[in-house]
This record gives sequence, structure tokens and C-alpha cells, in this order.
Amino acid sequence: MSQFFTIHPVNPQVRLITQAVAIMRKGGVMIYPTDSCYAIGCRIGDKVAMERIARIRQIDKEHNFTLVCRDLSEIATYAKVDNVAFRLIKAFTPGAYTFILHATHEVPRRLQHPKRKTIGLRVPDHPIVHALLEQLGEPIMSSTLLLPGKTEPETDMEAVREQLEKHVDLIIDGGNCGIEATTVIDLLDDVPKVLRLGKGAVDRLELSEE
Repeated sequence: MSQFFTIHPVNPQVRLITQAVAIMRKGGVMIYPTDSCYAIGCRIGDKVAMERIARIRQIDKEHNFTLVCRDLSEIATYAKVDNVAFRLIKAFTPGAYTFILHATHEVPRRLQHPKRKTIGLRVPDHPIVHALLEQLGEPIMSSTLLLPGKTEPETDMEAVREQLEKHVDLIIDGGNCGIEATTVIDLLDDVPKVLRLGKGAVDRLELSEE
């Protein structure tokens, strides 16, 4: 049976954040709010927890997880960031963007794109996520809370509790954070490309769209 925490979306309760991080450190799978939509995540190196997430979402080995990071310096630990990418990421983080970059050796191979050796990274603009990452001290391996057969992410955590309380270890209710996914930006080449338009605005970016 999972834990269910109601955490304030602006002023997260430290006691509950501490308990949430302890659950993750013990191998727990967590549902939590972000600045775009709810996500499901675990510690970066936890293979068993990752496999549990894959079963819940019914995704295959080709699915790309995202590393949710505290800041730009943490992104640079897990991805190769050149000057162009650095300036762009710095200008638009924290925010509702996922950046596709070449992975460093710090990223477990199973998290990388099998052929391109890439990884998606983001720095959300959400107090609950900030608090979790600050205490955890490492990225959260994460995926959108999009359940099998659904076309939109889940927003009602009471309904999620009824459906998933036997399959996850923690559900954090931080209020309605919307159903719009992040904007995904490919930074692998000289000219950044928008792979998916989402919540993050791109009107101020010099990008090409695919």
C-alpha cells in the first residue's frame, strides 16, 4: 500500500519532503507534480524501480526516461553541453523544457538512446520538485504519468490513488499542475530543433522545428 502525501505546492512541508526522499532512497517509485504535468519517478540508478515504472506505464525498453535535475551544473554532469547549448539552457531553466543531449558516462547505459547515446534532461520550475531534488542530491529518473490507454496525463491524485496505490510507494498530491507536457528541444546539432511543442514557449528562441 502506498503512502499519500498532500504537499503544499508553494511552501512544501519539510517533514513530508524528507519522508518522500527516504522512500525513494529505499527503492521507492513516486508519483509527483511538476511544472508541466504529473510524473512518475525513482532514483537514477535503480533498475528494479525503473522496471516497475515500465510495467505501470506498459512501455518497452526503447522508451526514453528523463533525468530531472536541480540546476544547470547537474545537467553538465550527465550530458555533454557545448557553449551554444549552455547559453540556451541557462536562459530557459528552470522551466517546462526537456533538452536532448549526448549523455556522459555518468548516465547508466539503459537510460540512453540505444543508438544515439543521448538523454533527455530538464530543470522544472516547481517548489515541490526543487525541495525533493535538494534533499535527494541527485536527479530523479522520470516519465510522464500517462497511463495505458490514456491520451492525457493524470491530474486527479485521488483517482490515481485508487488505481495505483498497490503499485507505487508514494503519491504526492500537489494540486492540479495541468496536462500539457514539456517542450522538447534537440541540442545535438549546431541548430537546435523543436521535437515537441509543449508548455514551454519557443517564441523567443532561434530554433528550427521538425
